Amino acid sequence: MADFERVEHDVLVIGAGGAGLRAAIAAAATGVRVGLVCKSLLGKAHTVMAEGGAAAAMGNVDDRDSWRVHFADTMRGGQYMNNWRMAELHAQEAPDRIRELEAWGAVFDRTPDGRILQRNFGGHRYPRLAHVGDRTGLEMIRTLQDHAIHQGIDVHMEVTVIQLLQDGERVVGAMAYDRERGRFRLFSSGAVVLATGGIGRAFDITSNSWEYTGDGHSLAYHAGADLIDMEFVQFHPTGMVWPPSVRGILVTEGVRGEGGVLRNSEGKRFMFDDIPENYRSQTADNEEEGWRYTQGDKSARRPPELLTRDHVARCIQREVREGRGSPHGGVYLDIAWIKERLPKAAEHIKKKLPSMYHQFMQLANIDITTTPMEVGPTTHYIMGGIRVDGDSQMTSVPGLFAAGECAAGLHGANRLGGNSLSDLLVFGKRAGEYAAQFAREQPAPRVEAGAAEAAAASALAPFERDGSPEAPYAIQHELQRMMQDLVGIVRQEGEMQQALDRLAALSERAQHAGVHGNREYNPGWHTALDLRHLLTVSEAITLAALERKESRGGHFRDDYPDKDAAYATFNIVVRRGADGTMQLERRPIPPMPDDLQAIIEEQKS
Repeated sequence: MADFERVEHDVLVIGAGGAGLRAAIAAAATGVRVGLVCKSLLGKAHTVMAEGGAAAAMGNVDDRDSWRVHFADTMRGGQYMNNWRMAELHAQEAPDRIRELEAWGAVFDRTPDGRILQRNFGGHRYPRLAHVGDRTGLEMIRTLQDHAIHQGIDVHMEVTVIQLLQDGERVVGAMAYDRERGRFRLFSSGAVVLATGGIGRAFDITSNSWEYTGDGHSLAYHAGADLIDMEFVQFHPTGMVWPPSVRGILVTEGVRGEGGVLRNSEGKRFMFDDIPENYRSQTADNEEEGWRYTQGDKSARRPPELLTRDHVARCIQREVREGRGSPHGGVYLDIAWIKERLPKAAEHIKKKLPSMYHQFMQLANIDITTTPMEVGPTTHYIMGGIRVDGDSQMTSVPGLFAAGECAAGLHGANRLGGNSLSDLLVFGKRAGEYAAQFAREQPAPRVEAGAAEAAAASALAPFERDGSPEAPYAIQHELQRMMQDLVGIVRQEGEMQQALDRLAALSERAQHAGVHGNREYNPGWHTALDLRHLLTVSEAITLAALERKESRGGHFRDDYPDKDAAYATFNIVVRRGADGTMQLERRPIPPMPDDLQAIIEEQKS
């Protein structure tokens, strides 16, 4: 124990994105001692990449909106696989969390009469996304960070957690190391909140930053927590496809919300060809009506480009597969066409989409005010994650809480754009409050020295492998390519079985991967430690996808292309068995209360 720097907190928050910062602020507000661990530098969380806005039924642009409509939209978008209690709380509390953010200094775009402006987004019936141009996530992080630093929170930057520590079943801390020097830190805490984001780096093409290696999912799984809905991975329809160095970088849905349209290589606006029956009554069937919708006409229906992300991504892939794609394997997203409708279109685009304008100008040498963008699907978000209680965000392991993308339930089979940012605020706050309450009510944490020493020894094992061990980079690259090819947007039984066999082989190779040098400034070592997490989440995704023999939301099977009503009655749970192997269980979805069911029926009309 003397070799470790020991740090004690009442609540330890792992992850400093929107959910982690909001949880830390909420916990600190109760008076407990809070520690915040971030894998990167404070302010560099992946939340800053969220562009379009935060969904909240404030009714500032269309007063027909309400939490009831938002709830129904979220449930329909999630194919009714959602945790209905989380969807209810999210819809009810999101407006207050946005107004709270504004009170803390967030500078949102405004309506002519000074209220927070809201924009259209896919799957939302009314304009609902509070935004700051196309830099909403950056403004959110700036505001939360500025507020948090005055709360007395102890921040540990560039520190990576490698294992949760337990006293019996209860989580009482975490073992970690600082990425710069490689020194171990032992965190003791009364409760732990996981807010580590997603798993995008398990795939080859992703909008996610380097930190998104499934750390929270894996840490919770190995501590005994349940994972659910891991088969539901969202592939955002529009990521950059050219040049290769920027492949996968997100192109915000806000482009389509401001009037951007999707065309194939023949110049055809192909999204009109495939409108799902359950969205037909809300979707425009001609270009004129779709344009009027983006300009705020309350009598118009939304354009088909603003259908749910899973549907749009598959339509794009169909065009590419059938030979109507762009030269680099995507399609065209055209916002420049609005010059036919607006006299000062270029100035409008630069004002509404400043980040997109600079992103394409600097990275691809394309002026989006005059030239269509080449875009294609990119791994973006996982709806699945750690199973939590809808009210408190506690996992199935005592003392362990989760919020944000690493926690499952709110989004069901498919997340609506903009729901992620308000999710961070609503459930980050709840996780922080309930974690603080748990820590106050429990005995002081007790950390066994042996567990910490074993975690450190396991982390150092890659330095001790003899001969010429395989580099972890090679294993990671092969894993990413394999997951992209065999467990990607379109899945098949044979390919996923092949993926399982290859995952077993990759896991064996990872056990023998080695690194050279020492612990200081050693990115190879960091990659070797990330591999455990990547392999864990990849196996969970593949097993769950094999178990769900239907297509629903973010999960599409070529061999089972239709929905099966029998699969709508349960979530697939992944947990670690007593023998250390990954086990699956079908967990029935609790029946929805009558008052919420009435809202669903009411909003179907």
